[in-house]
Amino acid sequence: MSNSPELQSVIDGLHLSDARRHVFLCVGPGKCAPIEQCEAAWEHLKRRLREARLVDVEGAVLRTKAGCLRVCREGPIALVYPGGYWYRNAAGENLDRIIDEHLIDGRPVHSLLVATTPLESV
Repeated sequence: MSNSPELQSVIDGLHLSDARRHVFLCVGPGKCAPIEQCEAAWEHLKRRLREARLVDVEGAVLRTKAGCLRVCREGPIALVYPGGYWYRNAAGENLDRIIDEHLIDGRPVHSLLVATTPLESV
C-alpha cells in the first residue's frame, strides 16, 4: 500500500492498524431516537473513550458517527466490530454499559443486543 506522507501520518496517529474495536453510533435524522439524544450519546461516547485513554493509542477503540444505521427503532443504535454486535437504546446508562463491558472489557452486553452480524475476514 502506498500512501502519501500526510495520509500515512493521519493513519498512524489514529492507530488504525492496531485498533481493537470500532463502534459506530447512529446520530441520524431522528427516526430511531430524538436527534438531541443521539448527539448527547455521541458526545458522551467521545468523552468516555478519551477518559479511558482509548483514543489515538495502540489498542484504541475507533469511533464513527453514523448518519443512519437503518434500524430506525429503539435508538440510538450502536454497532461494534469485530463481531458485528448491534445494540439498541445506546444512550445514558445503557451506553455506559456498552462502553465498560464491551468496548473496554470485551464482553458483549447481551440484554441490549438486537442482532449480530459477524463479517467474513478477507
